[in-house]
Amino acid sequence: MTLRRIRIQGLGVIEDAELELAEGLNVISGETGAGKTMVVSGLGLLLGARADAGLVRSGSPRAVVEGEVDVPAGHPAAVRVEEAGGDTSDGLLLVRTVAAEGRSRAHVGGRSAPVAVLTEVGEQLVAVHGQADQWRLRDAEQHRVLLDDAGGAQIDAALTAYRQVFDSWAAARRRLAELVRTSTERSMRVSMLRAAVEEIAAVDAQEGEEDALRAESERLTHAEELRSGSLLVHDALVGGDDPADDRPSVTGLLASAGSVLAPAAEHDEDLAALRTRLEEIAYLSSDLAADLAAYGTGVEVDEERLAEVHGRRARLGTLLRKYGGTTSAMLELARTFAGELAEIDVSEDDLAALAEEAETLRAQVGRAGEALTAARRDTAARVGREVTEELAHLAMGTAEVTVHVEPRWAGDAGQEVDGRSVGAAGSGPDQPASTVPVGEGRSAHARRHGLDEIEIRLAANPGAPARSVTRAASGGELSRVMLALELVCGGTVPTYVFDEVDAGVGGTAALDLGARLARLGRTAQVVVVTHLGQVAAYADRHLVVRKSTDGQVTSSGVVLVDGQEREAEVARMLGGVADSGAAIEHARELLARRATMA
Repeated sequence: MTLRRIRIQGLGVIEDAELELAEGLNVISGETGAGKTMVVSGLGLLLGARADAGLVRSGSPRAVVEGEVDVPAGHPAAVRVEEAGGDTSDGLLLVRTVAAEGRSRAHVGGRSAPVAVLTEVGEQLVAVHGQADQWRLRDAEQHRVLLDDAGGAQIDAALTAYRQVFDSWAAARRRLAELVRTSTERSMRVSMLRAAVEEIAAVDAQEGEEDALRAESERLTHAEELRSGSLLVHDALVGGDDPADDRPSVTGLLASAGSVLAPAAEHDEDLAALRTRLEEIAYLSSDLAADLAAYGTGVEVDEERLAEVHGRRARLGTLLRKYGGTTSAMLELARTFAGELAEIDVSEDDLAALAEEAETLRAQVGRAGEALTAARRDTAARVGREVTEELAHLAMGTAEVTVHVEPRWAGDAGQEVDGRSVGAAGSGPDQPASTVPVGEGRSAHARRHGLDEIEIRLAANPGAPARSVTRAASGGELSRVMLALELVCGGTVPTYVFDEVDAGVGGTAALDLGARLARLGRTAQVVVVTHLGQVAAYADRHLVVRKSTDGQVTSSGVVLVDGQEREAEVARMLGGVADSGAAIEHARELLARRATMA
Protein backbone atom coordinates (compact mmCIF):
# COMPACT_ATOMS: atom_id res chain seq x y z
CA MET A 1 0.00 0.00 0.00
CA THR A 2 1.57 3.32 -1.08
CA LEU A 3 0.80 6.98 -1.54
CA ARG A 4 1.06 6.92 -5.31
CA ARG A 5 0.51 10.50 -6.45
CA ILE A 6 0.00 13.99 -5.04
CA ARG A 7 -1.15 16.92 -7.17
CA ILE A 8 -0.98 20.45 -5.76
CA GLN A 9 -2.58 23.46 -7.44
CA GLY A 10 -2.63 27.06 -6.29
CA LEU A 11 -0.88 26.48 -2.95
CA GLY A 12 1.68 29.09 -1.93
CA VAL A 13 4.35 29.44 -4.60
CA ILE A 14 3.20 26.21 -6.27
CA GLU A 15 0.98 26.90 -9.26
CA ASP A 16 0.57 23.32 -10.44
CA ALA A 17 2.82 20.45 -9.41
CA GLU A 18 2.48 16.71 -9.45
CA LEU A 19 4.53 14.29 -7.35
CA GLU A 20 4.77 10.67 -8.42
CA LEU A 21 5.92 8.76 -5.34
CA ALA A 22 7.47 5.32 -5.16
CA GLU A 23 7.83 2.65 -2.54
CA GLY A 24 10.83 3.00 -0.27
CA LEU A 25 12.53 6.34 0.46
CA ASN A 26 11.31 9.41 -1.45
CA VAL A 27 13.38 12.56 -1.00
CA ILE A 28 12.14 16.08 -1.80
CA SER A 29 14.77 18.80 -2.10
CA GLY A 30 15.06 22.28 -3.57
CA GLU A 31 16.56 25.68 -3.02
CA THR A 32 15.44 27.82 -0.11
CA GLY A 33 12.14 29.48 -0.95
CA ALA A 34 11.34 27.07 -3.76
CA GLY A 35 8.33 25.71 -1.88
CA LYS A 36 9.44 22.44 -0.31
CA THR A 37 7.40 23.12 2.80
CA MET A 38 4.33 23.66 0.62
CA VAL A 39 4.49 19.98 -0.27
CA VAL A 40 4.21 19.06 3.40
CA SER A 41 1.53 21.72 3.93
CA GLY A 42 -0.44 20.31 1.01
CA LEU A 43 -0.14 16.81 2.40
CA GLY A 44 -1.32 18.12 5.76
CA LEU A 45 -4.43 19.60 4.13
CA LEU A 46 -5.04 16.29 2.41
CA LEU A 47 -4.95 14.58 5.81
CA GLY A 48 -7.42 16.93 7.45
CA ALA A 49 -5.23 19.76 8.77
CA ARG A 50 -6.87 23.09 9.56
CA ALA A 51 -7.44 25.15 6.40
CA ASP A 52 -5.71 28.53 6.10
CA ALA A 53 -6.80 30.86 3.32
CA GLY A 54 -3.34 32.46 3.54
CA LEU A 55 -1.92 29.34 1.87
CA VAL A 56 -3.88 29.98 -1.34
CA ARG A 57 -1.63 31.28 -4.09
CA SER A 58 -2.05 34.94 -4.82
CA GLY A 59 -4.43 35.40 -7.73
CA SER A 60 -5.81 31.86 -7.51
CA PRO A 61 -9.47 31.35 -6.56
CA ARG A 62 -8.62 28.23 -4.60
CA ALA A 63 -5.95 25.72 -3.61
CA VAL A 64 -6.56 22.08 -4.49
CA VAL A 65 -4.65 19.04 -3.25
CA GLU A 66 -5.36 15.57 -4.62
CA GLY A 67 -3.88 12.31 -3.41
CA GLU A 68 -4.09 8.79 -4.84
CA VAL A 69 -3.44 5.85 -2.53
CA ASP A 70 -3.16 2.19 -3.41
CA VAL A 71 -5.13 0.56 -0.63
CA PRO A 72 -6.28 -3.09 -0.37
CA ALA A 73 -9.90 -4.03 0.21
CA GLY A 74 -10.71 -4.36 3.90
CA HIS A 75 -8.06 -1.89 5.07
CA PRO A 76 -9.50 0.35 7.85
CA ALA A 77 -8.99 3.45 5.66
CA ALA A 78 -10.91 1.86 2.78
CA VAL A 79 -13.67 0.72 5.14
CA ARG A 80 -14.04 4.27 6.53
CA VAL A 81 -14.25 5.74 3.04
CA GLU A 82 -16.90 3.21 2.03
CA GLU A 83 -18.87 4.05 5.17
CA ALA A 84 -18.80 7.68 4.01
CA GLY A 85 -20.23 6.60 0.64
CA GLY A 86 -16.96 6.70 -1.32
CA ASP A 87 -15.66 4.24 -3.91
CA THR A 88 -12.37 2.40 -3.34
CA SER A 89 -12.53 -0.14 -6.16
CA ASP A 90 -9.68 1.54 -8.10
CA GLY A 91 -7.70 2.78 -5.13
CA LEU A 92 -8.43 5.65 -2.82
CA LEU A 93 -8.78 9.25 -4.06
CA LEU A 94 -8.60 12.06 -1.49
CA VAL A 95 -9.24 15.71 -2.40
CA ARG A 96 -9.08 18.89 -0.31
CA THR A 97 -10.08 22.31 -1.62
CA VAL A 98 -9.47 25.62 0.16
CA ALA A 99 -11.11 28.72 -1.34
CA ALA A 100 -9.36 32.09 -1.26
CA GLU A 101 -12.08 33.40 1.05
CA GLY A 102 -11.42 30.55 3.50
CA ARG A 103 -14.07 27.92 2.79
CA SER A 104 -12.81 24.34 2.78
CA ARG A 105 -14.25 21.20 1.19
CA ALA A 106 -13.20 17.56 1.29
CA HIS A 107 -13.90 14.57 -0.96
CA VAL A 108 -13.09 10.92 -0.26
CA GLY A 109 -13.52 8.22 -2.88
CA GLY A 110 -15.36 10.64 -5.17
CA ARG A 111 -17.92 11.71 -2.56
CA SER A 112 -18.15 14.92 -0.54
CA ALA A 113 -17.39 14.31 3.14
CA PRO A 114 -16.64 16.22 6.34
CA VAL A 115 -12.99 17.15 6.85
CA ALA A 116 -13.05 14.96 9.97
CA VAL A 117 -13.36 11.92 7.69
CA LEU A 118 -10.13 12.95 5.94
CA THR A 119 -8.47 13.11 9.36
CA GLU A 120 -9.70 9.63 10.31
CA VAL A 121 -8.59 8.17 6.99
CA GLY A 122 -5.25 9.99 7.07
CA GLU A 123 -4.32 8.63 10.49
CA GLN A 124 -4.68 5.12 9.06
CA LEU A 125 -2.42 5.90 6.10
CA VAL A 126 0.24 8.50 6.87
CA ALA A 127 2.23 9.64 9.91
CA VAL A 128 3.60 13.16 9.46
CA HIS A 129 6.60 13.99 11.62
CA GLY A 130 7.35 17.67 11.64
CA GLN A 131 7.46 20.46 14.15
CA ALA A 132 3.70 21.00 14.05
CA ASP A 133 2.54 17.49 13.17
CA GLN A 134 3.68 15.19 15.98
CA TRP A 135 0.19 13.90 16.75
CA ARG A 136 1.54 10.45 17.52
CA LEU A 137 3.68 11.81 20.35
CA ARG A 138 1.19 14.43 21.55
CA ASP A 139 -1.44 11.70 21.97
CA ALA A 140 -0.69 9.73 25.16
CA GLU A 141 -2.58 6.77 23.72
CA GLN A 142 -0.02 6.52 20.92
CA HIS A 143 2.83 6.10 23.42
CA ARG A 144 1.12 2.90 24.57
CA VAL A 145 0.48 1.78 20.98
CA LEU A 146 4.17 2.23 20.08
CA LEU A 147 5.30 0.29 23.14
CA ASP A 148 2.81 -2.55 22.62
CA ASP A 149 3.84 -2.84 18.96
CA ALA A 150 7.47 -3.13 20.04
CA GLY A 151 6.59 -5.83 22.56
CA GLY A 152 5.46 -8.23 19.85
CA ALA A 153 4.24 -11.66 20.96
CA GLN A 154 5.16 -11.15 24.63
CA ILE A 155 2.87 -8.15 25.14
CA ASP A 156 0.28 -9.45 22.71
CA ALA A 157 -0.17 -12.64 24.76
CA ALA A 158 -0.32 -10.73 28.06
CA LEU A 159 -2.78 -8.17 26.62
CA THR A 160 -5.02 -10.89 25.16
CA ALA A 161 -5.15 -12.72 28.51
CA TYR A 162 -5.88 -9.45 30.33
CA ARG A 163 -8.68 -8.42 27.94
CA GLN A 164 -10.39 -11.79 28.20
CA VAL A 165 -10.75 -11.56 31.98
CA PHE A 166 -11.43 -7.80 31.85
CA ASP A 167 -14.34 -8.34 29.43
CA SER A 168 -15.77 -11.08 31.68
CA TRP A 169 -15.47 -8.78 34.70
CA ALA A 170 -17.09 -5.89 32.81
CA ALA A 171 -20.01 -8.12 31.77
CA ALA A 172 -20.52 -9.33 35.37
CA ARG A 173 -20.39 -5.73 36.65
CA ARG A 174 -22.94 -4.59 34.09
CA ARG A 175 -25.29 -7.44 34.97
CA LEU A 176 -24.93 -6.86 38.68
CA ALA A 177 -25.49 -3.12 38.30
CA GLU A 178 -28.59 -3.73 36.22
CA LEU A 179 -30.03 -6.15 38.78
CA VAL A 180 -29.45 -3.94 41.80
CA ARG A 181 -30.18 -0.62 40.09
CA THR A 182 -33.67 -0.31 41.62
CA SER A 183 -35.30 -3.30 43.24
CA THR A 184 -38.78 -1.76 42.82
CA GLU A 185 -38.35 -1.26 39.08
CA ARG A 186 -36.99 -4.78 38.65
CA SER A 187 -39.84 -6.26 40.70
CA MET A 188 -42.45 -4.43 38.59
CA ARG A 189 -40.76 -5.62 35.41
CA VAL A 190 -40.67 -9.22 36.67
CA SER A 191 -44.39 -9.09 37.48
CA MET A 192 -45.26 -7.70 34.05
CA LEU A 193 -43.12 -10.24 32.21
CA ARG A 194 -44.43 -13.18 34.23
CA ALA A 195 -48.06 -12.15 33.69
CA ALA A 196 -47.50 -11.82 29.94
CA VAL A 197 -45.72 -15.17 29.63
CA GLU A 198 -48.44 -16.95 31.65
CA GLU A 199 -51.26 -15.28 29.69
CA ILE A 200 -49.76 -16.31 26.37
CA ALA A 201 -49.03 -19.83 27.62
CA ALA A 202 -52.61 -20.22 28.89
CA VAL A 203 -54.13 -19.75 25.43
CA ASP A 204 -51.77 -22.44 24.03
CA ALA A 205 -51.70 -20.83 20.59
CA GLN A 206 -50.24 -22.67 17.63
CA GLU A 207 -48.23 -20.80 15.01
CA GLY A 208 -50.56 -19.82 12.14
CA GLU A 209 -53.65 -20.83 14.10
CA GLU A 210 -55.49 -17.58 13.40
CA ASP A 211 -55.46 -18.33 9.65
CA ALA A 212 -56.76 -21.88 10.18
CA LEU A 213 -59.56 -20.61 12.42
CA ARG A 214 -60.52 -17.95 9.94
CA ALA A 215 -60.79 -20.54 7.15
CA GLU A 216 -62.83 -22.93 9.34
CA SER A 217 -65.17 -20.12 10.35
CA GLU A 218 -65.82 -19.31 6.72
CA ARG A 219 -66.64 -22.97 5.94
CA LEU A 220 -68.97 -23.42 8.89
CA THR A 221 -70.79 -20.13 8.35
CA HIS A 222 -71.52 -20.94 4.70
CA ALA A 223 -71.86 -24.72 5.06
CA GLU A 224 -75.33 -24.96 3.49
CA GLU A 225 -74.31 -22.84 0.52
CA LEU A 226 -71.17 -24.94 -0.02
CA ARG A 227 -73.08 -28.25 0.20
CA SER A 228 -75.94 -27.28 -2.09
CA GLY A 229 -73.70 -25.64 -4.66
CA SER A 230 -71.41 -28.62 -5.02
CA LEU A 231 -74.32 -31.10 -5.30
CA LEU A 232 -76.13 -28.99 -7.91
CA VAL A 233 -73.03 -28.94 -10.07
CA HIS A 234 -72.67 -32.71 -9.54
CA ASP A 235 -76.21 -33.21 -10.86
CA ALA A 236 -75.45 -30.98 -13.85
CA LEU A 237 -72.45 -33.10 -14.74
CA VAL A 238 -73.88 -36.61 -14.37
CA GLY A 239 -77.59 -36.13 -13.71
CA GLY A 240 -79.62 -36.28 -10.51
CA ASP A 241 -81.72 -38.94 -8.75
CA ASP A 242 -85.04 -37.29 -9.65
CA PRO A 243 -86.71 -39.30 -12.52
CA ALA A 244 -88.82 -36.27 -13.42
CA ASP A 245 -85.73 -34.23 -14.24
CA ASP A 246 -85.17 -34.90 -17.92
CA ARG A 247 -82.48 -32.26 -18.49
CA PRO A 248 -79.47 -33.69 -20.31
CA SER A 249 -76.27 -34.06 -18.25
CA VAL A 250 -72.78 -33.00 -19.34
CA THR A 251 -71.47 -36.55 -19.29
CA GLY A 252 -74.49 -37.74 -21.31
CA LEU A 253 -73.94 -35.07 -23.95
CA LEU A 254 -70.24 -35.92 -24.13
CA ALA A 255 -71.07 -39.62 -24.55
CA SER A 256 -73.48 -38.80 -27.40
CA ALA A 257 -70.87 -36.63 -29.07
CA GLY A 258 -68.35 -39.46 -28.81
CA SER A 259 -70.79 -41.87 -30.49
CA VAL A 260 -71.27 -39.45 -33.38
CA LEU A 261 -67.49 -39.04 -33.92
CA ALA A 262 -66.52 -42.69 -33.53
CA PRO A 263 -67.42 -43.96 -37.05
CA ALA A 264 -65.97 -40.92 -38.85
CA ALA A 265 -62.80 -40.89 -36.73
CA GLU A 266 -61.79 -44.26 -38.17
CA HIS A 267 -61.12 -42.55 -41.51
CA ASP A 268 -58.96 -39.57 -40.40
CA GLU A 269 -56.11 -39.33 -37.86
CA ASP A 270 -56.76 -35.67 -37.03
CA LEU A 271 -60.40 -36.35 -36.20
CA ALA A 272 -59.35 -39.40 -34.21
CA ALA A 273 -57.08 -37.17 -32.12
CA LEU A 274 -59.98 -34.81 -31.48
CA ARG A 275 -62.20 -37.73 -30.46
CA THR A 276 -59.49 -38.78 -27.98
CA ARG A 277 -59.54 -35.31 -26.42
CA LEU A 278 -63.33 -35.54 -26.19
CA GLU A 279 -63.01 -38.82 -24.31
CA GLU A 280 -60.53 -37.22 -21.91
CA ILE A 281 -63.03 -34.43 -21.19
CA ALA A 282 -65.67 -37.04 -20.48
CA TYR A 283 -63.39 -38.87 -18.04
CA LEU A 284 -62.47 -35.56 -16.30
CA SER A 285 -66.15 -34.63 -16.00
CA SER A 286 -66.91 -37.96 -14.34
CA ASP A 287 -64.00 -37.58 -11.91
CA LEU A 288 -65.01 -34.01 -11.09
CA ALA A 289 -68.58 -35.11 -10.46
CA ALA A 290 -67.38 -37.79 -8.03
CA ASP A 291 -65.20 -35.30 -6.15
CA LEU A 292 -68.07 -32.81 -5.94
CA ALA A 293 -70.35 -35.48 -4.54
CA ALA A 294 -67.80 -36.45 -1.91
CA TYR A 295 -67.28 -32.80 -0.97
CA GLY A 296 -70.99 -31.99 -0.80
CA THR A 297 -71.91 -34.97 1.34
CA GLY A 298 -68.95 -34.22 3.62
CA VAL A 299 -70.04 -30.68 4.43
CA GLU A 300 -71.76 -30.56 7.81
CA VAL A 301 -73.82 -27.75 9.24
CA ASP A 302 -72.41 -27.72 12.83
CA GLU A 303 -73.69 -24.76 14.83
CA GLU A 304 -71.99 -25.96 18.01
CA ARG A 305 -68.57 -26.14 16.35
CA LEU A 306 -69.15 -22.74 14.74
CA ALA A 307 -69.75 -21.25 18.20
CA GLU A 308 -66.52 -22.85 19.47
CA VAL A 309 -64.53 -21.40 16.57
CA HIS A 310 -65.98 -17.93 17.11
CA GLY A 311 -65.12 -18.12 20.79
CA ARG A 312 -61.56 -19.28 20.11
CA ARG A 313 -61.05 -16.54 17.55
CA ALA A 314 -62.30 -13.89 19.97
CA ARG A 315 -59.99 -15.07 22.77
CA LEU A 316 -57.01 -15.40 20.48
CA GLY A 317 -57.73 -12.05 18.80
CA THR A 318 -57.64 -10.25 22.15
CA LEU A 319 -54.12 -11.56 22.80
CA LEU A 320 -52.93 -10.91 19.26
CA ARG A 321 -53.98 -7.26 19.48
CA LYS A 322 -52.06 -7.03 22.77
CA TYR A 323 -48.93 -8.97 21.84
CA GLY A 324 -48.06 -8.58 18.21
CA GLY A 325 -50.85 -9.09 15.67
CA THR A 326 -49.95 -12.64 14.59
CA THR A 327 -49.38 -15.87 16.46
CA SER A 328 -45.80 -15.98 15.14
CA ALA A 329 -45.03 -12.51 16.56
CA MET A 330 -46.82 -13.29 19.84
CA LEU A 331 -44.94 -16.56 20.39
CA GLU A 332 -41.62 -14.89 19.56
CA LEU A 333 -42.42 -12.13 22.07
CA ALA A 334 -43.24 -14.78 24.68
CA ARG A 335 -39.84 -16.38 24.11
CA THR A 336 -38.16 -12.96 24.44
CA PHE A 337 -40.05 -12.21 27.64
CA ALA A 338 -39.15 -15.61 29.06
CA GLY A 339 -35.47 -15.01 28.33
CA GLU A 340 -35.51 -11.59 29.99
CA LEU A 341 -37.40 -13.03 32.93
CA ALA A 342 -34.72 -15.65 33.40
CA GLU A 343 -32.12 -12.86 33.43
CA ILE A 344 -33.71 -10.53 35.95
CA ASP A 345 -35.86 -12.80 38.13
CA VAL A 346 -33.13 -13.68 40.56
CA SER A 347 -33.14 -14.28 44.26
CA GLU A 348 -31.02 -12.56 46.89
CA ASP A 349 -28.81 -15.66 46.90
CA ASP A 350 -28.32 -15.30 43.14
CA LEU A 351 -27.36 -11.65 43.58
CA ALA A 352 -24.84 -12.56 46.27
CA ALA A 353 -23.34 -15.24 44.00
CA LEU A 354 -23.07 -12.78 41.12
CA ALA A 355 -21.40 -10.20 43.36
CA GLU A 356 -18.92 -12.85 44.50
CA GLU A 357 -18.22 -13.81 40.88
CA ALA A 358 -17.60 -10.16 39.97
CA GLU A 359 -15.19 -9.77 42.89
CA THR A 360 -13.32 -12.94 41.90
CA LEU A 361 -13.00 -11.64 38.33
CA ARG A 362 -11.86 -8.27 39.69
CA ALA A 363 -8.98 -9.94 41.49
CA GLN A 364 -8.10 -11.88 38.33
CA VAL A 365 -8.03 -8.59 36.37
CA GLY A 366 -5.56 -7.24 38.91
CA ARG A 367 -3.28 -10.25 38.51
CA ALA A 368 -3.51 -10.19 34.69
CA GLY A 369 -2.86 -6.44 34.78
CA GLU A 370 0.28 -6.96 36.85
CA ALA A 371 1.55 -9.52 34.32
CA LEU A 372 0.85 -7.07 31.48
CA THR A 373 2.64 -4.27 33.34
CA ALA A 374 5.66 -6.53 33.84
CA ALA A 375 5.77 -7.40 30.14
CA ARG A 376 5.50 -3.73 29.22
CA ARG A 377 8.29 -2.77 31.61
CA ASP A 378 10.57 -5.39 30.08
CA THR A 379 9.83 -4.01 26.63
CA ALA A 380 10.13 -0.41 27.84
CA ALA A 381 13.66 -1.02 29.11
CA ARG A 382 14.68 -2.49 25.75
CA VAL A 383 12.97 0.22 23.72
CA GLY A 384 14.58 2.99 25.79
CA ARG A 385 18.00 1.45 25.39
CA GLU A 386 17.69 0.82 21.64
CA VAL A 387 16.14 4.21 20.84
CA THR A 388 18.92 5.92 22.81
CA GLU A 389 21.47 3.97 20.75
CA GLU A 390 19.76 5.07 17.53
CA LEU A 391 19.80 8.71 18.63
CA ALA A 392 23.56 8.47 19.09
CA HIS A 393 23.74 8.10 15.30
CA LEU A 394 21.30 10.97 14.70
CA ALA A 395 23.24 13.91 16.17
CA MET A 396 21.66 13.36 19.60
CA GLY A 397 24.49 11.45 21.27
CA THR A 398 23.89 12.96 24.72
CA ALA A 399 20.15 12.31 24.73
CA GLU A 400 18.56 9.45 26.62
CA VAL A 401 15.07 8.07 26.01
CA THR A 402 13.14 6.19 28.65
CA VAL A 403 9.65 4.73 28.53
CA HIS A 404 7.81 5.23 31.81
CA VAL A 405 5.30 2.49 32.64
CA GLU A 406 3.31 2.88 35.84
CA PRO A 407 -0.15 1.67 36.87
CA ARG A 408 -2.69 4.43 37.32
CA TRP A 409 -2.85 4.14 41.07
CA ALA A 410 -6.17 4.78 42.78
CA GLY A 411 -4.46 5.62 46.09
CA ASP A 412 -2.78 3.94 49.01
CA ALA A 413 -4.67 1.73 51.45
CA GLY A 414 -6.84 3.72 53.80
CA GLN A 415 -6.91 6.82 51.59
CA GLU A 416 -9.98 8.10 49.85
CA VAL A 417 -10.48 8.72 46.15
CA ASP A 418 -13.59 10.60 45.09
CA GLY A 419 -14.84 10.30 48.67
CA ARG A 420 -14.71 6.50 48.71
CA SER A 421 -12.39 4.07 50.44
CA VAL A 422 -9.70 2.36 48.37
CA GLY A 423 -8.51 -0.09 50.98
CA ALA A 424 -6.65 -3.25 50.09
CA ALA A 425 -9.60 -5.58 50.38
CA GLY A 426 -11.69 -3.70 47.88
CA SER A 427 -14.66 -5.97 48.30
CA GLY A 428 -17.30 -3.56 49.58
CA PRO A 429 -19.76 -1.43 47.67
CA ASP A 430 -17.69 1.68 48.51
CA GLN A 431 -14.85 0.41 46.29
CA PRO A 432 -14.68 2.30 42.96
CA ALA A 433 -15.92 -0.07 40.28
CA SER A 434 -13.02 0.66 37.92
CA THR A 435 -10.23 -0.23 40.36
CA VAL A 436 -8.61 -3.59 40.95
CA PRO A 437 -6.25 -4.82 43.67
CA VAL A 438 -2.58 -4.76 42.72
CA GLY A 439 0.15 -6.01 45.00
CA GLU A 440 -0.10 -5.50 48.73
CA GLY A 441 -2.58 -2.90 49.89
CA ARG A 442 -2.86 -0.93 46.66
CA SER A 443 -5.38 -0.63 43.85
CA ALA A 444 -5.19 0.71 40.31
CA HIS A 445 -7.69 1.94 37.75
CA ALA A 446 -8.37 -0.73 35.14
CA ARG A 447 -9.19 0.01 31.52
CA ARG A 448 -9.53 -2.38 28.65
CA HIS A 449 -5.97 -1.77 27.46
CA GLY A 450 -4.51 -2.39 30.91
CA LEU A 451 -3.69 -0.64 34.16
CA ASP A 452 -0.82 1.47 32.89
CA GLU A 453 -0.06 5.07 32.10
CA ILE A 454 2.73 5.03 29.51
CA GLU A 455 4.88 8.01 28.57
CA ILE A 456 7.94 8.27 26.34
CA ARG A 457 10.41 10.61 28.04
CA LEU A 458 13.56 12.34 26.88
CA ALA A 459 16.53 13.70 28.81
CA ALA A 460 18.22 15.90 26.22
CA ASN A 461 21.51 16.17 28.13
CA PRO A 462 23.27 14.25 30.90
CA GLY A 463 21.86 15.22 34.27
CA ALA A 464 18.78 16.83 32.76
CA PRO A 465 15.47 15.58 34.10
CA ALA A 466 13.53 13.23 31.82
CA ARG A 467 10.40 14.94 30.54
CA SER A 468 7.69 14.00 28.10
CA VAL A 469 9.36 13.87 24.72
CA THR A 470 7.01 16.48 23.21
CA ARG A 471 8.18 19.03 25.83
CA ALA A 472 11.85 18.10 25.94
CA ALA A 473 12.70 18.05 22.20
CA SER A 474 12.83 20.72 19.50
CA GLY A 475 11.06 20.22 16.17
CA GLY A 476 14.03 18.59 14.44
CA GLU A 477 14.90 16.53 17.51
CA LEU A 478 11.31 15.38 17.80
CA SER A 479 11.37 14.13 14.22
CA ARG A 480 14.59 12.23 14.86
CA VAL A 481 13.21 10.72 18.08
CA MET A 482 10.15 9.62 16.11
CA LEU A 483 12.37 8.11 13.42
CA ALA A 484 14.27 6.16 16.07
CA LEU A 485 11.00 5.00 17.63
CA GLU A 486 9.63 3.85 14.27
CA LEU A 487 12.84 1.90 13.62
CA VAL A 488 12.81 0.22 17.03
CA CYS A 489 9.07 -0.25 17.58
CA GLY A 490 8.04 -1.13 14.06
CA GLY A 491 5.79 0.97 11.84
CA THR A 492 2.04 0.94 12.27
CA VAL A 493 1.10 3.01 9.20
CA PRO A 494 2.18 2.43 5.59
CA THR A 495 3.61 5.91 4.87
CA TYR A 496 5.80 8.23 6.93
CA VAL A 497 6.54 11.88 6.15
CA PHE A 498 9.50 13.59 7.84
CA ASP A 499 9.99 17.35 7.78
CA GLU A 500 12.85 19.09 9.59
CA VAL A 501 14.30 15.73 10.56
CA ASP A 502 17.70 17.02 9.41
CA ALA A 503 17.60 20.30 11.36
CA GLY A 504 20.97 20.78 13.07
CA VAL A 505 22.46 17.64 11.52
CA GLY A 506 25.59 17.49 9.41
CA GLY A 507 28.72 15.50 8.64
CA THR A 508 28.78 11.83 9.58
CA ALA A 509 25.49 12.16 11.44
CA ALA A 510 23.82 13.18 8.17
CA LEU A 511 25.00 9.93 6.57
CA ASP A 512 23.66 7.96 9.54
CA LEU A 513 20.36 9.80 9.24
CA GLY A 514 20.10 8.93 5.56
CA ALA A 515 20.96 5.30 6.22
CA ARG A 516 18.28 5.01 8.90
CA LEU A 517 15.63 6.64 6.74
CA ALA A 518 16.55 4.16 3.99
CA ARG A 519 16.26 1.32 6.50
CA LEU A 520 12.75 2.41 7.45
CA GLY A 521 12.00 2.61 3.72
CA ARG A 522 12.58 -1.13 3.39
CA THR A 523 9.36 -1.86 5.31
CA ALA A 524 7.32 1.30 4.66
CA GLN A 525 7.00 4.20 2.28
CA VAL A 526 9.00 7.22 3.52
CA VAL A 527 8.79 10.81 2.26
CA VAL A 528 11.51 13.21 3.49
CA VAL A 529 11.91 16.93 2.89
CA THR A 530 15.62 17.64 3.29
CA HIS A 531 18.41 20.08 2.48
CA LEU A 532 21.17 17.52 3.09
CA GLY A 533 22.85 15.85 0.13
CA GLN A 534 23.98 13.02 2.41
CA VAL A 535 20.32 12.18 3.07
CA ALA A 536 19.20 12.70 -0.55
CA ALA A 537 21.82 10.24 -1.76
CA TYR A 538 19.97 7.39 -0.02
CA ALA A 539 16.71 8.02 -1.86
CA ASP A 540 14.95 5.45 -4.02
CA ARG A 541 13.27 8.41 -5.76
CA HIS A 542 14.54 11.99 -5.74
CA LEU A 543 12.12 14.86 -6.46
CA VAL A 544 13.22 18.49 -6.74
CA VAL A 545 11.04 21.54 -6.19
CA ARG A 546 12.18 24.22 -8.63
CA LYS A 547 11.01 27.79 -8.88
CA SER A 548 10.85 29.95 -11.96
CA THR A 549 9.94 33.57 -12.56
CA ASP A 550 9.06 35.81 -15.48
CA GLY A 551 10.22 38.85 -13.56
CA GLN A 552 6.81 39.53 -12.07
CA VAL A 553 5.37 36.22 -10.88
CA THR A 554 7.27 33.36 -9.24
CA SER A 555 6.00 29.80 -9.35
CA SER A 556 7.32 26.38 -8.45
CA GLY A 557 7.02 22.92 -9.89
CA VAL A 558 8.30 19.43 -9.03
CA VAL A 559 10.54 17.30 -11.25
CA LEU A 560 12.01 13.83 -10.91
CA VAL A 561 15.80 13.78 -11.19
CA ASP A 562 17.99 10.85 -12.10
CA GLY A 563 21.42 10.17 -13.53
CA GLN A 564 23.46 13.34 -14.10
CA GLU A 565 20.61 15.58 -13.02
CA ARG A 566 20.51 13.83 -9.69
CA GLU A 567 24.29 14.06 -9.31
CA ALA A 568 24.06 17.79 -9.97
CA GLU A 569 21.26 18.24 -7.40
CA VAL A 570 23.11 16.28 -4.70
CA ALA A 571 26.25 18.28 -5.52
CA ARG A 572 24.29 21.54 -5.12
CA MET A 573 22.99 20.35 -1.77
CA LEU A 574 26.52 19.42 -0.64
CA GLY A 575 28.37 22.53 -1.76
CA GLY A 576 25.83 25.05 -2.95
CA VAL A 577 27.15 24.85 -6.53
CA ALA A 578 25.74 22.25 -8.90
CA ASP A 579 28.68 22.31 -11.38
CA SER A 580 31.55 22.15 -8.90
CA GLY A 581 33.85 19.31 -9.85
CA ALA A 582 34.62 18.42 -6.24
CA ALA A 583 30.97 18.52 -5.30
CA ILE A 584 30.03 16.37 -8.30
CA GLU A 585 32.67 13.83 -7.36
CA HIS A 586 31.47 13.78 -3.77
CA ALA A 587 27.89 13.34 -4.97
CA ARG A 588 28.90 10.40 -7.17
CA GLU A 589 30.70 8.81 -4.24
CA LEU A 590 27.62 9.09 -2.02
CA LEU A 591 25.31 7.73 -4.73
CA ALA A 592 27.67 4.85 -5.40
CA ARG A 593 27.73 4.01 -1.69
CA ARG A 594 23.93 3.92 -1.69
CA ALA A 595 23.95 1.69 -4.80
CA THR A 596 26.23 -0.85 -3.10
CA MET A 597 23.98 -0.89 -0.02
CA ALA A 598 20.91 -1.57 -2.15
